[in-house]
Amino acid sequence: MNVACRIVNLQEEYIKLFNDQKSLLQSGAPKKMNSLRDDALKIFEEKGIPSNKVEAYKYTNLQPYFKGSLNVAFTNDAAHNDITQHFHCEVPQLNTYNVFLVNGWFSAKDSDLNLPDGVIVCSMQEAEQKAPDVFEKYYGETAPMKEDSLVAMNTAFAQDGAFIYVPKGVVLDKPIQLVNIMTGDEDRLAFQRNLIVVDENAQLKVMLCDHTMSSQRFVINTVTEVFAKENSVFDVYNVQNQHNLTTQVQGIYVHQKKNSNILTNNLTLHAGIARNNVNVTMDDDHCESHVYGLYLSDKNQHVDNSTFINHAKPDCQSFELFKGVMDDSATGAFSGRVYVAQDAQRTNAYQSNNNLLLTDNAKINSKPQLEIYADDVKCSHGATVGQLDDEAMFYLRARGINKEEGRILLMFAFAYEVIEKIRVEPLKEQIRGLVEKRFRGEFDKCDSCVVCGQPGSNASCL
Repeated sequence: MNVACRIVNLQEEYIKLFNDQKSLLQSGAPKKMNSLRDDALKIFEEKGIPSNKVEAYKYTNLQPYFKGSLNVAFTNDAAHNDITQHFHCEVPQLNTYNVFLVNGWFSAKDSDLNLPDGVIVCSMQEAEQKAPDVFEKYYGETAPMKEDSLVAMNTAFAQDGAFIYVPKGVVLDKPIQLVNIMTGDEDRLAFQRNLIVVDENAQLKVMLCDHTMSSQRFVINTVTEVFAKENSVFDVYNVQNQHNLTTQVQGIYVHQKKNSNILTNNLTLHAGIARNNVNVTMDDDHCESHVYGLYLSDKNQHVDNSTFINHAKPDCQSFELFKGVMDDSATGAFSGRVYVAQDAQRTNAYQSNNNLLLTDNAKINSKPQLEIYADDVKCSHGATVGQLDDEAMFYLRARGINKEEGRILLMFAFAYEVIEKIRVEPLKEQIRGLVEKRFRGEFDKCDSCVVCGQPGSNASCL
């Protein structure tokens, strides 16, 4: 069932929408999801959609983007259309377990789920039956509902998404690829909730691929919770490639236990308005986290990356690097906070944000932060904002490279440090090619993506 709504007064009308559709929201959803909805709505009612008057969102006023006529899918009808039959998304020589989500709903019939024994990949609505103890224990436990009104909004409205569980000692032989497709004939608002649990001594790599398949306006609120247990290894690569009428707010919230090793890499190749939250809590000793991001923006696009690395226990390491290239009148923001608790002795934390502004109209706000309460630590942070190096350009021109090729080479060299952090070689090679195409202005559609039988489709994909 699709419900068309026109949002003008944000809090009042979203609350009315919740109350009017509460039975549909609860239908088929796990008890744990439903048990949190009312409390989440109260938090949302108190805080509302953040504007730039809210400190955490001071560089991104989201209120205008959540207004207007928006269609909300309160049933999974959208996940049963044939859109995935027309969508082919392939990284050469990379074999993955493919999972499709359409407008926030898990599409089981289109997902390749020939998984190793014990591994569970299913919809959130099925998770309570397939892994009741795991779902009950971990759902809603790490996403900061009380601190962030958009997490609260997601908790109140989300009905489906992907649930992934990797049991003890299992090492998946290939990544799980979650292909998130937004499509429809009307402007649409979607909520998606994912939960990923990697058990002790297990290893998992996940690719989150966000795409738009039609030219309508889309507003997307996605929350992904991750639990990396003792001695586990977890990578997540979020590739955003959406058209300019897309507003996406997505958060990845990671909770680590002893000796776990996690890597997040958020690659914003194309987006209208993107707000990306990455929160990592190292809740045991000898955890290691790698948090990376690359954002490429032009025209009037806006990308806002906000990170929080919580060193809650001793002997942990974190490495954080975000790089941005802003062209035309694009704007961006980076706010990174590293918190070192009093007991978190022998912490090693590194944070850096570097930005290239290619025009006088491009803008970036950068706010790296360290908050340290322990005395035996090694911590550093910094930010740079600049333009292409004239001396480097002169060096290239002196060796017969024309100005445009020299410009592309320098931009690619700047971005390469983040691309190199990808720990899946075929994906790394594909991202290299896509970034180069982005810099050359050839980015409508990558070579390995095919959309068949969709006249006039505005497809973008990994």
